[in-house]
Amino acid sequence: MPPKKQLDIIHRWEGNPVVNMEDLWFRAADICNAGAVKMADTYLLLITIESLRGHKSLYLARSTDGHYFEVDDEPFIKRSADKAFKKYEEISVMDGRITPFEDTYYITYVAESQYGFRIGLARTDAFEDVTRLGLISAVDTKGGTLFPEKINGRYARLERPWSGGRIWISYSDDLVYWGGFKALLSPRPGYWDAHRVGAAVPPIRLKDGRWLLIYYGIKDTSAGPLFRIGAVFLDPDNPARVLTRTNVPILSPRKPYERIGDIPNLIFSCGAILEGDKLLLYYGAADSCICLGSTTIDKIEQECVKSKGDF
Repeated sequence: MPPKKQLDIIHRWEGNPVVNMEDLWFRAADICNAGAVKMADTYLLLITIESLRGHKSLYLARSTDGHYFEVDDEPFIKRSADKAFKKYEEISVMDGRITPFEDTYYITYVAESQYGFRIGLARTDAFEDVTRLGLISAVDTKGGTLFPEKINGRYARLERPWSGGRIWISYSDDLVYWGGFKALLSPRPGYWDAHRVGAAVPPIRLKDGRWLLIYYGIKDTSAGPLFRIGAVFLDPDNPARVLTRTNVPILSPRKPYERIGDIPNLIFSCGAILEGDKLLLYYGAADSCICLGSTTIDKIEQECVKSKGDF
């Protein structure tokens, strides 16, 4: 009997999930969406965890092999008591994305309050402490992440304003004031990402100069939204230009831990680590655990070339 065909080009780790509720040293309501980075020989996750009261904070988890993690029992970033931030972080800080940049790490996160969602920006050098730099988006904007290097001498970021459900790119000289906005990626009626798209993982610079962007796509169904993962390759010098895009998802919710949870049928990633040609994707499943999948850049590229679809 021939082997079963692999349905997704991202292969799940057989030991999934890598972090679940039972791994925590404290009581919590749910766990989701982890930023990821490798610092020296340590794998780091920045996990969104919701307290029983209903507030979300960002917790660090550490591993020496990328599979088995220990989660800190205190938040790395929690709701700020500082007057400049408190008003806009009164409900939660969540969805942390880590961007290595020269000798430091920038963290973008979503600040939630009664006034809506905004993108916050923070900085750390060794994940021992963190400094907030500002709230850098308009209201009701999520999915914010920085590029890991300047583009034509300027910082670049991606974001998803609530209206339109598409990814925008913009630029800054100082990480405070942003301009040059361009629509980068839009939902496609009739496709798997028909209703909303957003940047999942911070853009990754490849050996040939191109940018790889892993993104999430949402299709609304009669049973609720279906969250899946896709990929695009962006122009090396002008990342506002899409070169290729997957017409089919590279990872879809199929396993029970991806289909059953606080938000069913959901795969949502905020972080990945590139080791050679191998991509390690850390993703939240059903807003109830953190999982690991892996693939190669070649497999993603083959899927993009095969798609030849609308960008």
